[in-house]
Amino acid sequence: MSTSSEPGGTASGRTATGTADASIAEGRAFPPREDGRIVGVGIDVAQISRLEGLLERTPALGERLFAPEERELSLASRAARVAAKEAVGKALGHPGDFSWQDVTVQRTAVRRPYLVLRGATLAAAEELGVTHLHLSLSHDGDIATAIVVAERAEPSPTANTEVPR
Repeated sequence: MSTSSEPGGTASGRTATGTADASIAEGRAFPPREDGRIVGVGIDVAQISRLEGLLERTPALGERLFAPEERELSLASRAARVAAKEAVGKALGHPGDFSWQDVTVQRTAVRRPYLVLRGATLAAAEELGVTHLHLSLSHDGDIATAIVVAERAEPSPTANTEVPR
């Protein structure tokens, strides 16, 4: 598959003969979608040491925040999951309106994270026509972060397809 605007281009920016594509040198704009496929983007950060303190002071909080399979993870991984749960709410346009248990992070066989929704969170996603949730998790030092992109399979019939000038 060619990702270049030049015939025969590749994702690396080189043609089949190994020369650089002219379009790579010139650059290419990646404007946001205007067709309504992207329902929302959510991002959140969690301070790992703060979560640790909360869990030490209130042990029952772990049962409220995490599904049973999440409770045994490292502190940094649990903090990333808190950030993911918050980011889902933001991507769906309802931060704070969902049960913590409604959102869990699972991993594929190759350890790629994905989201499982239940309850009110699943109902909200389905009402919005969400068919894909893209998730990225990270932690470094004392900060864990998550980004969620909620996407529809088809463009929204009410989307603003006009690009603002």
